[in-house]
Parts: sequence; C-alpha cells; structure tokens
Amino acid sequence: MSGQELAGRHALVTGGGTGIGLAIARALAGKGAQVTITGRRAEVLEEAAAQTPGLHPLAMDVAEPESVTAGCAAATRARGPVTICVANAGIAEGKSLTKMDLAFWRRMMAINLDGAMLTVQACLPAMRAEGWGRALFVSSIAGLKGLKGAPAYTASKHGMIGLMRGLSEDHLGTGLTFNALCPGYVETEIVARNTEAIAARAGISQEDAHAMMVRTNRHKRLIAPEEVAAAALWLCLPGSESVNGQCIEIAGGQM
Repeated sequence: MSGQELAGRHALVTGGGTGIGLAIARALAGKGAQVTITGRRAEVLEEAAAQTPGLHPLAMDVAEPESVTAGCAAATRARGPVTICVANAGIAEGKSLTKMDLAFWRRMMAINLDGAMLTVQACLPAMRAEGWGRALFVSSIAGLKGLKGAPAYTASKHGMIGLMRGLSEDHLGTGLTFNALCPGYVETEIVARNTEAIAARAGISQEDAHAMMVRTNRHKRLIAPEEVAAAALWLCLPGSESVNGQCIEIAGGQM
C-alpha cells in the first residue's frame, strides 16, 4: 500500500478530541484523510488538531440535532463531502434501574444512540452521492452482552448495533458499509472516571475498582486506544469492502 490510501477522503469523527476518537482520527489522517474532529470542548479539539496534521476542530454537540446539522454542513463546506463517518461520541455511566430517573435515561440515549443516528444521517446523502462510504459505530462489549449495573448504557450500545445492522441491510451492494467496533475496557479518561464511580458505588478502593475492569477484559489488561483505531482504519482501507454489518470485538478474547 502507498501509505496515502485515504488521500482525498474527508472523515468526520465525533468525540474526536480525546481517547478512542482521537486515536481513530490520527490513524485516518496518517493515511491521507482530512479529518474533522468534533466535540463540545473547543479548546480540547484545538489542542488535538494542533498536534496532528490533517485534523480540523469543530465544536458540535451530538445530542442537539441543530448542532449536528450545522456542524456537518460546515465541515462539508470546508473540506468537501464526508464519506467516512465515525460515530464515537458517548458517555459511560452506571446506575441501576431502580435508582435512575427518566432524565438520566434520556441523556444516555440522546448522546450515545440519538447522537450516532443524527451524525450518520447527516453524512449519508454525501456517501450515497459518491457511491462510497464507511460508517463506523463505536459501540462496546456492552452492545453484545449485559453490563452489570449499567442497564441504560447497555441499552444504548445495543441500540447502536441495531441501527448499524439495519443500515447495512438498506445499503447492500451500494459501495457503502456499516460496521461497529465493540471494545472492552480501554485506557481512556472514561475508565479513569469510572474507576472513581465504581469505587464509590461499591464501597471499594479505587485500586480494586480498576482491577475489576482489567479482569473483565479476557486478556487481563486494558486496551490501548490505538488498538481500536487499527481496527477502524482497516475497515476504511481497500480490502475491507465485503466486511459489512459486523461487530468487531476488541476485548482480548471471545465474549
């Protein structure tokens, strides 16, 4: 391969300023794509873009339909049609069904599920017009099995996979593919925050909470964001055209 297989492509990565999203954005830019990274914190996006050529910051809130519509339109005006869409933005919070209220449930769905739908919906017309497109949904192992103590999060991640599978069936043979990445616990800010939350909720030390997450991964270590990014990149490169409607587990073993 030439090393610039994605030259001329415009990618959009939500939640692209940190963690998995930033790792995916860097991987795509490394293959020549121009990558718009979005998120709610402009200063975080700007700092990330300043460190990597080919990354372009854009403040956008995936939970707000108007923000997604305006953001995707602005990105398109600046760098052309988006044909690689990575729906990565999300939150991970645990709360039992008896302790959550409707506002908690709706916030989880608005960011994780509605946000993914709105982002792909905004990018889909350009993909269809180009006759080529890659839509990636960053789900979770919680999209494939129940995650104890987090029914709302589990439901939102299952929903992303259902959305992906439906879209893949709608676009068979069109040059567009839709796939989901399902990582286990990844070494990101979210895991750091969850360590504190789990420790407080379970009445255990942060060290024990961290060890509990590590043990959940089948190979007994946290996953590097770059490992998830490598899978995302593969799904966008030549040779992956027949991988469609799939859930790629990145969890150190069979789930």
